[in-house]
Amino acid sequence: MAGTTHTVTNQAPPLAQYDVFTADRALTEAVERHLDPSLLDEGLSELSALGRASGSAQVQEWGVQANENPPRLRTHDRYGHRIDEVDFHPAWHRLLGKGVSAGLTGAWARPGGHVRRAAGFVVWSQVEAGNGCPLSMTHAAVPALRADPALAAEWEPRLTSTVYDRALRPAQEKPGVLFGMGMTEKQGGSDVRANTTSARPLAEDGTYELTGHKWFCSAPMSDAFLVLAQAPGGLTCFLVPRVLEDGSRNVFLIQRLKDKLGNRSNASAEVEFAGTWARRVGDEGRGVRTIIGMVAATRLDCVLGSAGLMRQAVAQAVHHCAYREAFGGKLIDKPLMRNVLADLALESEAATTLALRLAAAYDDGSERERALLRIAVPAAKYWVTKRCAPLAVEAAECLGGNGYVEESGMPRLVRESPLNSVWEGAGNVQALDVLRALSRDPQVLDAYLGEVGQARGADHRLDGAIKDLLTELADLEGAEGRARRLVERLALVLQGSLLVRYAPPQVADAFCAARLGGDGGAAFGTLPHALDLAAVVERARPEV
Repeated sequence: MAGTTHTVTNQAPPLAQYDVFTADRALTEAVERHLDPSLLDEGLSELSALGRASGSAQVQEWGVQANENPPRLRTHDRYGHRIDEVDFHPAWHRLLGKGVSAGLTGAWARPGGHVRRAAGFVVWSQVEAGNGCPLSMTHAAVPALRADPALAAEWEPRLTSTVYDRALRPAQEKPGVLFGMGMTEKQGGSDVRANTTSARPLAEDGTYELTGHKWFCSAPMSDAFLVLAQAPGGLTCFLVPRVLEDGSRNVFLIQRLKDKLGNRSNASAEVEFAGTWARRVGDEGRGVRTIIGMVAATRLDCVLGSAGLMRQAVAQAVHHCAYREAFGGKLIDKPLMRNVLADLALESEAATTLALRLAAAYDDGSERERALLRIAVPAAKYWVTKRCAPLAVEAAECLGGNGYVEESGMPRLVRESPLNSVWEGAGNVQALDVLRALSRDPQVLDAYLGEVGQARGADHRLDGAIKDLLTELADLEGAEGRARRLVERLALVLQGSLLVRYAPPQVADAFCAARLGGDGGAAFGTLPHALDLAAVVERARPEV
């Protein structure tokens, strides 16, 4: 019989067997706000189903298994034939199949698809973020392929399918496919115009032979890839199928898988092309313009993925503190811990509210909303993804030593938290893209100011921040050196505007005071003490 010293007390129960979607008030309210009323019942029902699956002990265990059993590369079979296959744990396939069946690659195929998918992506990212990469790439390939209507007609129904088929066989034989992407090379990084992979035209119109390498190729087990290579007419976008129509394997040499900080359940590879068959997408020399729609969509997914990670970190922290007792009471009721939790909750809600607003702009599709996306997506990608890592670390600290133990799940969130800041262009790239949009198209600033202006007069700190921002925007000469500061302010003012319009007064008041009014410190937990922080924390608490 166990001794009395082994009696377990004062430990929080697992945060499991709950609906991840409906337990997130900021997310559910955003869906209700942005989804057409005629679609709302269906949308809420499907998201709640995904939320219950995400919160189930079974699916959470799949996430643990996928993370603890990373993919393995098999370059050759037992006889010495080159096969270049990646083996995954069964839990990976279960997670990826569930993500596909939940419509996380199908936003373009249904009304309100982007809001519904965005909310689902936030929910599903909280289980295991690694499978978000192929889901994101497959979803984002659609706008790039639409540069070639014939290609789009052929591939789009497969990309938006809700059927996951893991077999490596010709795409025309499969009910659904996955896409990856390969742009980065050793010498180029974000400077894709420095790419050296070459494309030699073949006899059949629109087909080429590729020779070169890709330093990072996302999701190498996918059915096809969008890549950039130098054609006779300049940098061009190409579709590279994994298996050719006759059933033979295309030349796709996986040299190694990256050993990464986080995102370990997902495979990221170095690949070589050596006489690899490819189909041109768009015109020669227009590669960046062709693939930019895919890049924009994956950047929004970086925001969504970070919002999901932040939400899960906050949910775990608040849940723990609601049960844990110290110094004569619940941690959640201690003024200093309440300040920390409220500050974390503000960051999480601001990220979620902004991400769903951008998804709604995709569904709207008007010229004004497209102009807003050109500035708001890189600004949000810059700021939200950068806030993810410090939030995850602080949330883990709320669990004390428990949060430093792998079994808590918090270390996995911490390791994953920097990824989205690096993926699809690091911070400087996003800041420069904002400057480029401002300098090239006056409509983007008009759209941005029209959006934030809807909240003018509702909070004096927001009004002051808008005024200061206008002063900064009045002179963009030599702005590169201060681009990060400018983009940070753009993102914060946009978040403040959205929260003032849509969030409870306690949330908007605290955000404007700390983020826009200068009444907050550099660390989490430094909110003004006179605010109604208990209401902010209670809003963030997941109901199990």
